[in-house]
Amino acid sequence: MEEKKINEKESLAIIAEMIDRTKNRLRIGDGNMLLLWGYTSLAVTALTLSVLIITQHQASNWLWFLIWLIGGSVSARICRRRDCESSVRTYIDNITSGLWSLVGSCAILITAICLIMMLAGGRDCWVAMLVFGLLIVGIAVAIQGIIIKEKCLVAGGSVGIMCGAIVMCFAIGGISISIWWAFPLIAVSFISMLIVPGHILNHKARKQCLKN
Repeated sequence: MEEKKINEKESLAIIAEMIDRTKNRLRIGDGNMLLLWGYTSLAVTALTLSVLIITQHQASNWLWFLIWLIGGSVSARICRRRDCESSVRTYIDNITSGLWSLVGSCAILITAICLIMMLAGGRDCWVAMLVFGLLIVGIAVAIQGIIIKEKCLVAGGSVGIMCGAIVMCFAIGGISISIWWAFPLIAVSFISMLIVPGHILNHKARKQCLKN
């Protein structure tokens, strides 16, 4: 028996159907992962700025690692619980999971490079982590929004990309990055990329549950 060949139009229809099916599976709490990372990042930003102002010591920047420690450990538990609750995963779910796994791997790699350069060569290149946290995460958020057709993610990711690009240009141009504008910029990015979309996704999930 010959296998049925799928033309371009049918392929696009199948992809659109998968995206719609993924969006229709929104559950209350689906935005919680974004909220977890968003509020954790915002809290650590405020804590780091406060300690930096009080102590006037660059060692305060080690507090940034709290984002990875808190966000990573809690999100791992959330993912394990979700895997136990649902055995059904769509192709779009796998793409999204792969996207954020790649982002996480890149974060670990860049952190390791910055540590090695600081300990072995005495070079401070931690601004690379700041650019990563805004630019690369912003790109990932925007890509996820494009995949599942969520405008709030695309818009929020675009804000992060713009803020990350500003920091990157300042760093490449050798212009001093002041905490008085950098920290508010970071806060605006996290709110736009993670917190606002997280609340919007949860709101949409509640409306969907009420309809069902």
